[in-house]
Amino acid sequence: MARIFLVEDNESIREAVAGYLKLEEHEVIEFSGVADVLEVMRHKQPDLAILDVMLPDGSGFALAKKIRAVSRMPLVFLTAREAESDRITGFELGADDYIVKPFSPKELVLRVQALLRRSGTTAAPKGIDGCWGHGTSRLCLDAGGHRAVLDGSELDLTAAEWRILEYLALNAGIVVSREHLLGESLGYAYEGSERTIDTHVKNLRAKLGDRGWVETVRGFGYRFSGTRVAPGG
Repeated sequence: MARIFLVEDNESIREAVAGYLKLEEHEVIEFSGVADVLEVMRHKQPDLAILDVMLPDGSGFALAKKIRAVSRMPLVFLTAREAESDRITGFELGADDYIVKPFSPKELVLRVQALLRRSGTTAAPKGIDGCWGHGTSRLCLDAGGHRAVLDGSELDLTAAEWRILEYLALNAGIVVSREHLLGESLGYAYEGSERTIDTHVKNLRAKLGDRGWVETVRGFGYRFSGTRVAPGG
C-alpha cells in the first residue's frame, strides 16, 4: 500500500517493525544507518520514513533535516531519547510523530496508518478547498494537492502542519482544544500531546509569517482567525 523507509540499527527492532508493516502489505526498505538513505530516495521515493535518532554512522536528526529539504512525506522518529528537549527538536525538524522506546509495534503501525491516511497515501484526501482573508493577507488551500498558498507564495508545510491548518480553517472562528486538534488532525494521543500540538502550531505560525492567522485562546486551545472569501474576492 505504501513504500516505507525504516532506518534503525538494532536488527531485532528493525525486523519486528518491518514484519508488522509488511503484514499490512507495505513495502519496507530497511537501513541500518544513514548511509545510502538519500541516494536510494533519488530512485525510490518513499511515502513515509521511520528514523532512529542515535545511529552508528550519524544522527537521525541530521538525516531528517536533509530529507525535509527535498520531501514533505511524513516522518516518524523511533528512539530511546525521551527528553522533552529531544521531542521538541524532532518536531522542529518537521517530524509528524515521535515514539519513544520501548514501544508497541502494533501501536506504531496504527500511527503509521493514520499518517499515511492523512497524507493521502492510503485513501482519497478529504478536506476543503477555498480561500480565507485576514487583514490584507489571503490564504488559499487546495485539499487534493495538499497545497497552501499565502499571498501568492506556496508554503512548505509538513504533513502534520498541513492537517492542523486544514482542520483549523475548516472550523474558522471556533475555538479548538489542543486535545481535540490532536485527535482530529493527527489521529492519536499520547503523553506530552499538548506540547506536540504547541510545537506544530509554533512552526506553522512561523511559516504563516506570525500575522495572527492562528490565535491562542488561553486555557482552551486555538482559533483560526481568517474569514472565508470567494476565490476571486
